[in-house]
Amino acid sequence: MQKNLEKIVSFLDNHHVMTLATSIYDEVSACSLFYAFDRDELSFIVASSDDTLHINHIKLNPKIAGNILLETQTIGKIKGVQFRGTMSELEDDKLKKIYFTDFPYARALLPKLWQIKVTYFKMTDNKLGFGKKIIFEPSSL
Repeated sequence: MQKNLEKIVSFLDNHHVMTLATSIYDEVSACSLFYAFDRDELSFIVASSDDTLHINHIKLNPKIAGNILLETQTIGKIKGVQFRGTMSELEDDKLKKIYFTDFPYARALLPKLWQIKVTYFKMTDNKLGFGKKIIFEPSSL
């Protein structure tokens, strides 16, 4: 299982934008967010304003889904990570430091930071074989 996590983290470390999906009742939302990732906490750190649709959603339903992908038209190079988890306001100063290390210019904007605690990863990597999936669930550690 640790080897699967290594492959996922390696991919995440080489990217910086995610698509985040949220929902409440019959309303859905998707947005793009810059992220930092903390392997120890298996958490993404993102910045977003209180007045956005996706934040209004997570205040009522903290369950989220998202993906990060390598954009390519070459089938053999398709690679990406899908994830599920819960999102809440960030309180951990260590994680705040990680975000501002990755995005130092953001500090001047005084953004509100949020934590996405991952409960499930699925990575597709066609370099390992067409449609090859790597599943990792933190509860399996």
